[in-house]
Amino acid sequence: MDKGRAPSLWEALTPIIFLIILLTMNVNLFDDTLAGSNQIALMTAAALAAGIGVRLGFTWEDIRRKLLKTIDSAMPAIIILLLIGALSGTWLISGVIPALIYYGLEVLHPKIFLFAAVFISMLVSLATGSSWSTIATIGVALLGIGDAMGIDKAIIAGAIISGAYFGDKMSPLSDTTNLAPAMAGTDIFTHIRYMMYTTIPSILITLIIFLITGFNYEFSEQIQDISRVQAAIAGSFTVTPWLFVVPVVLILLIINKMPPIPAIASGVLLGGIFAVIFQAHIITDLAGGSGSYLRASYIAVMKSIYGATSIHTDNEAINRLFSSGGMAGMLNTIWLILSAMIFGGVMQGTGMLKRITQAIIRLAKSDASLITSTAASSIFFNITASDQYISIVVPGEMFHDAYDKQGLKPEVLSRTLEDAGTVTSVLVPWNTGGATQAKVLGVATIDYLPYAIFNIISPLMTVLFAYLKIKIRHKNPRTNPESAR
Repeated sequence: MDKGRAPSLWEALTPIIFLIILLTMNVNLFDDTLAGSNQIALMTAAALAAGIGVRLGFTWEDIRRKLLKTIDSAMPAIIILLLIGALSGTWLISGVIPALIYYGLEVLHPKIFLFAAVFISMLVSLATGSSWSTIATIGVALLGIGDAMGIDKAIIAGAIISGAYFGDKMSPLSDTTNLAPAMAGTDIFTHIRYMMYTTIPSILITLIIFLITGFNYEFSEQIQDISRVQAAIAGSFTVTPWLFVVPVVLILLIINKMPPIPAIASGVLLGGIFAVIFQAHIITDLAGGSGSYLRASYIAVMKSIYGATSIHTDNEAINRLFSSGGMAGMLNTIWLILSAMIFGGVMQGTGMLKRITQAIIRLAKSDASLITSTAASSIFFNITASDQYISIVVPGEMFHDAYDKQGLKPEVLSRTLEDAGTVTSVLVPWNTGGATQAKVLGVATIDYLPYAIFNIISPLMTVLFAYLKIKIRHKNPRTNPESAR
């Protein structure tokens, strides 16, 4: 049992201020901060927090126990990340990603591409309940299509992430959509219906912005190059609609509630099988061209799962689209996630995060300030604890009684947790969400952040509704006649 005294506010803030200083220095001194400098900064700040914790009376065993529990909570994300690396490899050599790009270039007009990227990502994520699976599959293909059209990859990534996180937030199959009402004390369908008030306007604004952006984007020569891109793809891969079976099966598995880890593993296996069936020349080239086809198949598929794979075409401009790091390419990201979990675990185990949240709660005197404080806390936990689940669970626990005393219905809390917690995790470079999507899409978090329109608008929308007193439900409406029911 923890025996340390509660930290003061300044003691709790000291490791965070120190971390901010180190991260700022890293941005100014290193070209690639995710290659190691940010990881060391997080672990150094964790060491400082642990030192303060020991001074407060916590034993190392107290801190280590909480630290390991926090790391354990991130293990599913780490396993999924490894599988996504493997998926990118087998879907590359099987021709699935190239085929999606090839046919996408035929049906998606450049002017409406960004709008379509948001919309397609919305539909897939709604059906699967997973933003991560959507981004790692359809999202990667959309990124390739948009890149071939000459659109800035950061803008494309923002469109994909916006649509994927809308679906993740609104789908009854999503884990966060189930977690938020469970923490607040309401049912999932009340939660989803109530979220629509803030989420629908947010996604409509997002769609309009990307539609306007697409119609005003300067494409010039890139549009003329699309036929040459398709010719290069067809010259290097066997392109056939049969390859669509692989992503369709994966989506169906997730829709039918197969857990993400076995579902993505099935997608990896299917990708390998289809590579052997349809891309014999690629299999032979990757294996060095010697021995039986069975031996070559094993070598090529295995290499695509664990290591770097590149397929060269006649068009040098698109060769960057056809490379994968496999599982090995995900190791720096996993290192970052583990470092972030260490920092978050120490901060949580020594009561520092709780102390900061308590200070925020004391400032909340009205409905609007309470909701704003909740949203700020969820974002704060995404930055400090580096995991979207913690950004829902901890503020959910901390603010539950405050909402009850204020007379607010539990769906007000659950909506705020999702509006601010679920969607902002992907905006933090060292959060499991931000680190993963940056690696999967090959676009730095800080680059796509300004274009993740939906993710930026959502927390602002929930705060705006609070201050305008729009659809803020109370347990006793008669005492709050201004609240919409």
